[in-house]
Amino acid sequence: MELKVYKDTVTAAESICDTKLELPVETEMLIPDYLPQVFKIVKCFVYLVVLQKQVTAGRLTVDGYLRCVVYYQSEGDESLCQAEQKLPFTKQVDVKPGSWGPATVLVSGETEYVNCRAVNQRRVDVRGAFALSIEAVAEAQGEVITALAGGGIQQRTTSLTGSKTVGSQEKLITAEESIAFDAPPEMVLSTQCTGAVNEVKLVSGKAVLKGEIRAEVVYRTAPGHTLVHTTRQIPFNEILDVEGAAEDCQCFAVVQPTGCTITGGSGEDEGENTISATAALYVKVYRPVEYMAVSDAFSTESETVLTQQQVALEEVADVFTQQVEAVTTGQLPDENARIIDVMATPLPMEVIEQDGEAVLRGRVMAHLLCINALEEIDCYDKVCEYTLPRRYPRPAADVIAQCYPSVGSVSARKVGEDTSAAIVLTVRGIVSFRSTQTVLADVQCTSPLVRDDGDIALRIYFAQAGEDMFDIAKRYAASPEAIAAANDTGSGILEAPQRLLIPSAT
Repeated sequence: MELKVYKDTVTAAESICDTKLELPVETEMLIPDYLPQVFKIVKCFVYLVVLQKQVTAGRLTVDGYLRCVVYYQSEGDESLCQAEQKLPFTKQVDVKPGSWGPATVLVSGETEYVNCRAVNQRRVDVRGAFALSIEAVAEAQGEVITALAGGGIQQRTTSLTGSKTVGSQEKLITAEESIAFDAPPEMVLSTQCTGAVNEVKLVSGKAVLKGEIRAEVVYRTAPGHTLVHTTRQIPFNEILDVEGAAEDCQCFAVVQPTGCTITGGSGEDEGENTISATAALYVKVYRPVEYMAVSDAFSTESETVLTQQQVALEEVADVFTQQVEAVTTGQLPDENARIIDVMATPLPMEVIEQDGEAVLRGRVMAHLLCINALEEIDCYDKVCEYTLPRRYPRPAADVIAQCYPSVGSVSARKVGEDTSAAIVLTVRGIVSFRSTQTVLADVQCTSPLVRDDGDIALRIYFAQAGEDMFDIAKRYAASPEAIAAANDTGSGILEAPQRLLIPSAT
């Protein structure tokens, strides 16, 4: 009887890009006439804002801008002031050749260094470099053998479990809400935002998301360096088109604020302020999948030639929202410095290995604004490290993590000469395991099987516990079911030592 081979298409995950780039930070910032002149540069921050990530025609394109924010002390009343400028960029990198399905693109970065100086009272020169990390994992279609029949073929199957990405979508959204201040701001210094998706509903081809963006506005109402904090919750309700999304799918969604503006009312609405937040809404829709594949085979009638292949799979292992606190202590360079405020910048997280398990480690930078003995404003940076209380029984190289840390609250205090800073972060993430399994790519039956049994009428095999009946049958070119039937035992793994009668295959 002719051998029949049945195949099916499976989805495999493969890394198509993993690179690091350097973005130059070079600009001359002109201080507008409506802002005070520069007396002293306090601190320069560089933030990454990604607007679009797209894989087309063998290239990955990343569009966005670096948001350069300069804090300075003004001439005259020596107040704390702020000015900013956007530095747009477009980067293209080659991806691994091939026909790819949906790709998960991770873009992160941090400031390598930045030097900021006042050329004159109206011109600020900024020079530095920003390290950009780009990683992309895509889905590829491949064929595996799911079943064999005919030709006396015997087969061993294995289960391939993973997660299939149905679709992913990114969308820039805008949400606004009214905001009230106890006193009219003289200057807004910072509008730091965090976001959360509170509810997700999948319907045919769409994802309905509800959530809110929390905006914290830092401002001063008079000259000087006394800062006021006001927070506002900005709700949003969005619908994203995700082809293939259905109610039986699972979803990971996160919102990353990219900017925030405050506008004052005019006319009849004078005195009413509106806060408007823009954010990137990211949705990944996936479903668990399981395939049965033939991992080994032999024939009781013919010689067989096997061709093996490695199949890579990605399986979503954890979707989480984790709160964690990072703390740092130490002395400030100026022992007489007084803390007036503190800010924080979360840095990209990484997967590391501890005691044979993968863990997620992150860093966050605390920025302490202080008044020194000369009544001038200085900024001191302190790095805090933290590790999430989640461990995964996998090597770090086999773990893919998309983590989005955001700062919930930050505080600092000084007791004597010691200064401590505590930062509470909320980390939202999705963790997948990457694994490979060996299965058959092709099976061919060639010439008739030549046996060397001779005059042997009875064959007995003393099997050990843990042996697989399939391996024993393959050794003697016999059917595993026939051996099991002759010995009144199962056809799988033997639980105890056993004497087996090997029936003749003829």
